[in-house]
Amino acid sequence: MSDGTAVAGADGALRCPWALSTPDYVTYHDKEWGRPVHGDDALFERLSLEAFQSGLSWITILRRREGFRAAFAGFEIAKVATFTDADKDRLLADEGIIRNRAKIDATVANARVLAEWPAGDLDALIWSHAPDPTTRPAPKTLADVPAVTPESTALSKALKKRGLRFVGPTTAYALMQACGLVDDHLEACVARSAP
Repeated sequence: MSDGTAVAGADGALRCPWALSTPDYVTYHDKEWGRPVHGDDALFERLSLEAFQSGLSWITILRRREGFRAAFAGFEIAKVATFTDADKDRLLADEGIIRNRAKIDATVANARVLAEWPAGDLDALIWSHAPDPTTRPAPKTLADVPAVTPESTALSKALKKRGLRFVGPTTAYALMQACGLVDDHLEACVARSAP
């Protein structure tokens, strides 16, 4: 059992312990998690998937990501904003995604809100909440990684104020981690120093 420090994988490289439970996680951890993500549609996808993840394991979402992309028109804000009640019914019957009515409704509602924003506003708003990396020491163990920060609380409030749903402080922090606003790879993790 890990003490929360980086653990050697099958290839001998040290990684965050959560990344070693499945090959899917290793790939996601090494290639995506913590890497900067920009673009309104790309950030809408991550925000939506983090909302669907709420209360579930991330691997559940990761393994259904292609299903989500197919079901939600590639998370193109302009397309999802046009979804009708019939589309929502289709989504509720889609076994390739998490069939949660409240989360489906929130995703469509969020797209409708975001479709009214000027291009680049979602990207600018989210990235304006990135903390100064020089003020954040690299976590040595998982215990050093927070679930919520003042920045994620502020981001959550900013998103809610502008009409978005399912964007609590914990979801906002998971988004910040996944999209590279913060680097929560452990200090000894191979992915921390990767380009």
